[in-house]
Amino acid sequence: MKRLAATVVLSLLSLVAASPAWARECEDVTMPDSVTVDGTRLVLNGMGVREATALQVNVYVAGLYVESRSRDGNAIASSDTRRRLVLHFVRDVSRADIVGAFNEGFGHSGQAGALRAQIRQLTGWMADMHEGEKLTFTYVPSTGLTVQVGRRTRGTIAGAAFAQAFFGIWLGAHPPNAGLRTGLLGGQCG
Repeated sequence: MKRLAATVVLSLLSLVAASPAWARECEDVTMPDSVTVDGTRLVLNGMGVREATALQVNVYVAGLYVESRSRDGNAIASSDTRRRLVLHFVRDVSRADIVGAFNEGFGHSGQAGALRAQIRQLTGWMADMHEGEKLTFTYVPSTGLTVQVGRRTRGTIAGAAFAQAFFGIWLGAHPPNAGLRTGLLGGQCG
């Protein structure tokens, strides 16, 4: 009997060790449950899929990291706390399409005119993205939004107002698609 119990326990432990308890998956993209930014642990709030065109073609899987989980997109976007958005591309996307999407997103914010210089700086750093590559955007209060294209850090855009408008693209009233926002706010991915 003891031998059977030991076998069962070992089997369960091997299953736990083999399962990605430390990560979440969406559309075959895995992201860790937490990351450390500027010495602060951020937790994965949610993951969602960006769909494009009437055919609902998957473009990227996004993951949103925050200091404290929340289902309130406006509160997350407007907070002056550390947060990170990761866009993991699941298909090739041209720089022109990425720039167009940013311009459209900022256009919905009502602040595009006031943020024109920062938007131009952001879009100037964009490049063609290939399947499996990532764009990473990390906001740190009093520092700004740091932009990483692939593995290369391009720079930081100062200002809480810019970060609020930026995160509002995904979390505000006019996200690229509703399912993406729902997933980022802790709902079902996809």
